[in-house]
Amino acid sequence: MPAFRSVAALAMALVAASACKSKPAPPPAPTPAAFTTPRSQSPNQDSANAAAAAARRAADAAAAAEEARRNAVAIADMKAALTRTIYFDYDKDEIRDDQRAALDAKVPILTGNPGVRIRIAGHTDSRGSDEYNLALGQRRSAAAKRYLVSRGIAEGRIDVVSFGEERPAVQGENEDAWARNRRDEFEIVSGGDNLRVPR
Repeated sequence: MPAFRSVAALAMALVAASACKSKPAPPPAPTPAAFTTPRSQSPNQDSANAAAAAARRAADAAAAAEEARRNAVAIADMKAALTRTIYFDYDKDEIRDDQRAALDAKVPILTGNPGVRIRIAGHTDSRGSDEYNLALGQRRSAAAKRYLVSRGIAEGRIDVVSFGEERPAVQGENEDAWARNRRDEFEIVSGGDNLRVPR
C-alpha cells in the first residue's frame, strides 16, 4: 500500500509538473525591413548641381543674345545693300559694269523677302536743262528696274521716279561732284521692318 501511494504521488507530481510547465514561446515574428529613402545629396553636391544649371542657363542666354546680335547685323547689312546707290557715266543711262554687283546684291534679299517694295530715284548732275535732266533721271531709274526685273523681281514691287538735278548728293561744279550726283538712289518703301535673312 505504501508503494502504491508512492507511485500515485509520483504520477500526480508528474502531471502537476507538466501542467506548470509553460508552453514554448513561438518564434519571434520577422521584423519588416526598414523603409530606406534615398540618401539626400550632400550640400556640396547640391551646390555643384545648382552651379551647373546656372551655367547652362547663362550659356543658353549668351547663345540667344549672340544669335540676336548676328541677326541684327545681318538685317542692317541687308538694308544697306538694298539702299546702296549706283552711279552713271555722263549723259548715260546704261548700267555700268562696276555697278552691277550693287544691283546683284539686292536680288537675293528681294527674292527672300517678297513683302518688300522699293523705290528707285534717278538723279543727274547740274548740266543740261531741267526737262532734259528729269527725263535722263527717269531713264536711269527705269534701267535699274529693268535690271532687277530681268533677275526675277516682280515689276509691281519697284517704283521709279526722277528728281533730275533737283536733289544733288553733293554741292559743286566739278567732275567729282558731278560724278557723285549722276546716280540712282534706292529706298525701302514697305516691308523693311520684317526683313528675314535669306537661307
